[in-house]
Amino acid sequence: MKLAFSTLGVPGLPLPHVLALATEHGYHGVELRAHPEEPVHLGLTPGERADVAAAFGDAGVEVLGVAGYARVAAPGEDEPVLDEMRELVDLAGDIGASYVRVFPGAGEEQDSEVADAAAARRLGAVAAHAADRGVRVLLETHDSHRTGADACRVVGAVGHGSVGVLWDVMHTWLGGEQPGETYAAISPYLGYVQVKDIAGDGDTVPLPLGGGVLPLGECVEVLSRAGWDGWLCWEYEARWYDGIPALPELLGAGRDYVGRLLNESA
Repeated sequence: MKLAFSTLGVPGLPLPHVLALATEHGYHGVELRAHPEEPVHLGLTPGERADVAAAFGDAGVEVLGVAGYARVAAPGEDEPVLDEMRELVDLAGDIGASYVRVFPGAGEEQDSEVADAAAARRLGAVAAHAADRGVRVLLETHDSHRTGADACRVVGAVGHGSVGVLWDVMHTWLGGEQPGETYAAISPYLGYVQVKDIAGDGDTVPLPLGGGVLPLGECVEVLSRAGWDGWLCWEYEARWYDGIPALPELLGAGRDYVGRLLNESA
């Protein structure tokens, strides 16, 4: 398995510094948060996109994915959601990213079947464009669809290889799924896995990997036993919390922790 980290852990950090952290600490790739406050976002010009791709190539670091904020199950018209997803796919294709992350985002009062149908319809509508750009659009296990079973109701209905699932281990655990149950549900659709750690159900402040309660060892064991050899991406949500340790000072220990888990599961 290959290891990446998300720029959510280093909000606003210039790209050369992000790449320096990846190479210094032995990370194979980076997940780029696509937001106007970040150096990589939807407003980049073609030339700027080419520069991003070149910077990653020169550093020998992969662009794992573009973490977008489109909400595919949200109430409302389809077209604004489709436009945002197409823009994310184009950004990913231009900078050499393999994946685009989208959220479910169904409304609290929304009927679940209606939300599932909207998400499947919208994802299906961009699937061919994603395939043309060599990109997979991944529905993250998050918010209204936090379990693997939830995500598979949508992605299974799409039935296209360019649409899959991003497994956020915190949300599936908070949703009551064990790692083996999640993997059994999403294995036909799995793009990559976001790892993180927290103190407990009522305390989701980010902790260093291995410092909390999430079943990271079990997740890695399940993936290894199945012969899955994809990406683990550390999403340390520093953007949303003040006063926590900075990700750069944790990256080395995080890499070593994941390495131990991989050795133990081999």
